[in-house]
Amino acid sequence: MPEKEYAAPVRQHKGPHGRRIPGEKPKNSKKIISRLFNYIRAYIPAVAAALLLGCAGAVFSVIGPNKISDITNLITDGFLTGIDMDAVLEICIFLTVIYSLSWIFNYVQGFILATVTQRTSKSLRTDISKKINRMPLRYFDSTANGDVLSRVTNDVDMIGQMLNNSIGSLISSITLLVGALIMMFVTNALMAGAAIAASFIGFVFMTVIMVRSQKYFFAQQKNLGAINGHIEETYSGHQVIRAYNAEDRVEGVFDDINGKLYDSAWKSQFFSGLMMPLMGFIGNFGYVVVCVLGAVLAANGNISFGVIVSFMIYIRLFTQPLSQLAQVFTSLQSALAASERVFEFLNEEELSDESSKTAVLENVRGDVEFKNVSFGYDPDKTIIHNFSAKARAGQTIAIVGPTGAGKTTIVNLLMRFYEIDSGEILIDGIPTSSLKRENVRDQFCMVLQDTWIFEGTLRENIVYSKTGITDEQLDVVCAAVGLTHFVRSLPHGYDTVLDGQTNLSAGQRQLVTIARAMIENAPLLILDEATSSVDTKTELLVQRAMAELTKGRTSFVIAHRLSTIKNADLILVLKDGDIIESGKHNQLLEKAGFYSELYNSQFSFSSSGE
Repeated sequence: MPEKEYAAPVRQHKGPHGRRIPGEKPKNSKKIISRLFNYIRAYIPAVAAALLLGCAGAVFSVIGPNKISDITNLITDGFLTGIDMDAVLEICIFLTVIYSLSWIFNYVQGFILATVTQRTSKSLRTDISKKINRMPLRYFDSTANGDVLSRVTNDVDMIGQMLNNSIGSLISSITLLVGALIMMFVTNALMAGAAIAASFIGFVFMTVIMVRSQKYFFAQQKNLGAINGHIEETYSGHQVIRAYNAEDRVEGVFDDINGKLYDSAWKSQFFSGLMMPLMGFIGNFGYVVVCVLGAVLAANGNISFGVIVSFMIYIRLFTQPLSQLAQVFTSLQSALAASERVFEFLNEEELSDESSKTAVLENVRGDVEFKNVSFGYDPDKTIIHNFSAKARAGQTIAIVGPTGAGKTTIVNLLMRFYEIDSGEILIDGIPTSSLKRENVRDQFCMVLQDTWIFEGTLRENIVYSKTGITDEQLDVVCAAVGLTHFVRSLPHGYDTVLDGQTNLSAGQRQLVTIARAMIENAPLLILDEATSSVDTKTELLVQRAMAELTKGRTSFVIAHRLSTIKNADLILVLKDGDIIESGKHNQLLEKAGFYSELYNSQFSFSSSGE
């Protein structure tokens, strides 16, 4: 990663740590829906079948009240002449069949939509994962990791929930609404008009609430990503926070983000929470209207008592889909906010396409040359100025200099983590810009000062992406770096899982990463302060292992402990992005220049410390 002094420029829209928080404003909803539709295009036949089943189930539900009206009339008329039980039983059997079919159809619909939803969510996560591997490191320099994780988890889950719960509900609700409306007009137009007039009020309120609440759903998803980013940073650096007694400041930042999340979440949930009570009130109001009007009509002999009963059910079937539609639109707003963040990430600038490059590095000797290389993380601020250097195959090149001189940046450019602004970097005479990035990186093994151990077995951590590595090879590597005793102390040896329960010292973590580099066995080697986390005794052991590792390899060693690079074939002294001195250790000491000052200052500091 780039050195701290030369962090890439922070983009527009900043979070509490200067990190970018995308999605300040909602994008075009139609475009978002259109792009989301592309992800389910392949499942259109299945979705269509599910929707047809949902429509059929809704139709069966609409037919029921009309038959219940017939039962009511049979029972009412039977009080005087005797109830026709055969006719009642026949209707009951019919109702049992259609309601059973409605349940079966809805069940199958739910099964199909759940399958489509999970596959769509899987496709989104896969695309995000692939996108991450195609994005330049500049993006991650200026975006909180927690915000990216929030897009992969929270936002994709929100989209999945909407697809699973809303698509089926939307179609079945519309079908139920239209069906109930038709049946009410067929049964009695006057009562149907009264019921619709009562429900129309609720529909107007629902529309107003939706329009006003949309911005809060977008703000909620944005603030959720911000708080995830803050928590991720705080958790990873909790030791530093405690060491500097910064708990109050960190809590203040958290409280600020949490307050914004609370405000947007409260408002969005408050508005969405108004939907159900409002529609419940409208439904009850409709019951009252139907009862009063129905009683008047029944008293005048215009309708039967069964019509009133059926209309009571139709009112429920009419207002229920309105409530469901309110929930669907609430879910849709959250999903649109989540989709906007996901697609914004997928739209980010990618690394340039290299499929047309045909040059390939094979059987690398290890000659490396920098020709007039210039680079800056910010286009307006160049930090590497016309850098030129040569390394012959098998040489060890040490890069030294004060903090911020550009040492790690040189390595980042060599690995093509960043693209140079001008000049060339050549490996065996071939410009790295003419090679695919993967081909360049295949030639290097790296040991960084920041160790990386993932949750998995010790074997998996050492072998990593290599295949066919035997225990005998692992034994040789672990013996070379001084891990043999540690491996034997583990309960399951190489198959011991390294996780939160397995305590590794900083030195042991570094030794594992060094062993990983030895297993990689690439022709070029990069060591970025590889011994900075080990004690003096272990350092001597590691230095002997490194002497074996560097044999036959071109090695680039970044070192702050100048005593560790005395035997380097060439030492490059950097200051402010320029090579100000170069040569072997003794030659540079004889010059009594900047390197000599650095070396003597470390020696003097070490002596005074003793």
